[in-house]
Amino acid sequence: MRFRTSLRIFCGQWALLSFAAILYVPTARAQGAAPETAPPLFPGGGLVSYSSNFTTRGLMSESPRNIPTTARPTFEHEGDFNFTWGFYRDFDLTVLVPVVTNHFDGIAPTVGGTGLGDTMALVKYRFYRRDSQRGTTQASVTAGPKLPTGRTDLKGTNGLLLPATLQPGSGSTDFFLGANWTYTGLFNLKRLVADEDFHSLIRSQGTQQTRVGDDIESRFWLSYRPYESKNVTREWFIGPALTYLHSGDDDIAGVTQKGSGGDVLLAGVTTYVGLRPGMHVWFGMDWDVAHSTGAQFMPVRRHISFGVTQQFRLHL
Repeated sequence: MRFRTSLRIFCGQWALLSFAAILYVPTARAQGAAPETAPPLFPGGGLVSYSSNFTTRGLMSESPRNIPTTARPTFEHEGDFNFTWGFYRDFDLTVLVPVVTNHFDGIAPTVGGTGLGDTMALVKYRFYRRDSQRGTTQASVTAGPKLPTGRTDLKGTNGLLLPATLQPGSGSTDFFLGANWTYTGLFNLKRLVADEDFHSLIRSQGTQQTRVGDDIESRFWLSYRPYESKNVTREWFIGPALTYLHSGDDDIAGVTQKGSGGDVLLAGVTTYVGLRPGMHVWFGMDWDVAHSTGAQFMPVRRHISFGVTQQFRLHL
């Protein structure tokens, strides 16, 4: 039933994005708003994007009678609204605002709801770029806070607050730190690109005296460009992706919840299509290929992401 619901939401939002693309053209999380993650936005440029992310998780190893205090959503949809500004050479600023829908199916009836998630404000700095006949190598770092703007008052059918881990927001001020590397021209093939996105979210205590475990994600995408128009207004990227996810154990009222964190390895495929200068649409799917087996751990089983991006010039 939950899969059918996610499929209906998926088809509806994909139709909306397709319609939006038609209006503008005579829009793994995949990587995000651009196929290459290391380059910042060009100086004076702007970018707006929307991405739709669907995550399905497995249940805990032991079926609970009540909602566990460390329960993650068995089904989650996150719609991310992204604004990026290239305010200086090699620097850009991103503001990311999510709208989150969480559902937990471990007990009957299903509980959950929708609300604004936590906003992030991130600065990227490209500290390395080297051009050659082969292609371009680039590396950057990204850092910034995640602010407690999200909803934390969702209640269950009994009128009691749902656990902090099922709320759209966290109630905590956290810190995001990431590193990206893009290598164009792998094996001297100009259209073959290796891209690595590594980041961590370092958390503090938030709502309900809960400190959700720190997160680490490493995503490697190997993409090939089978099509590129002569004026580079249209292009197509596609290739396999491998993602490693680590989540630490949660801490509630100073007590560590052993076995609530764990590790997941996902494998999938991601594709980007350039429709016109500055506009890309993308789609990605990832599946669980291996995960740890903590007593309270709920591993990601499937992840679907799609979105649309439009770049433009803000100022000279």
